[in-house]
Amino acid sequence: MRNESFAIKNLLNKFKTLDELIELLGDFGSRDKTIVYTNGCFDLLHVAHVELLERANYLGDLLIVGLSSDSSINRTKGLSRPIICEKDRVQIVSALDCVDYVGIYQEDTPCEMIARLKPDIHVKGSDYNPEDYSNMPEAEVVRGYGGRVEIIDTILKKSTSEIIRRIRVY
Repeated sequence: MRNESFAIKNLLNKFKTLDELIELLGDFGSRDKTIVYTNGCFDLLHVAHVELLERANYLGDLLIVGLSSDSSINRTKGLSRPIICEKDRVQIVSALDCVDYVGIYQEDTPCEMIARLKPDIHVKGSDYNPEDYSNMPEAEVVRGYGGRVEIIDTILKKSTSEIIRRIRVY
């Protein structure tokens, strides 16, 4: 009973709507702190995801994770994805100590969420190129308001797609 109530409490404390995040950042930003944001599906959370989130946390004072909604993932990765539903992914990512807040975006890209939150630093893994806007359109948004894009080269090269491929082989 205790563990279940802790998980629910953690989820309720960390999961926020976009409007709630904007309100929190208004309070937090006035304290001259660095806001860090990253986003992704985080479907089948693996060690490279955890490494990225832990390293992103060290770049600032507050780490917000934007999760792609189930419908967004369906549109961008196909109807067989996600493997893990958004409610469960929110709870899994919220359980990580390095993550301060989690929000969900419905669009195919996080551009709208980023434009409204205006984090100081937007973090992506090294499989992204900030100069290639077709690969990372949010980079232009971040630079447009004076933010910075930080690419983190994860040591362990893992991907959810590769894990799924390996499972299907068995």
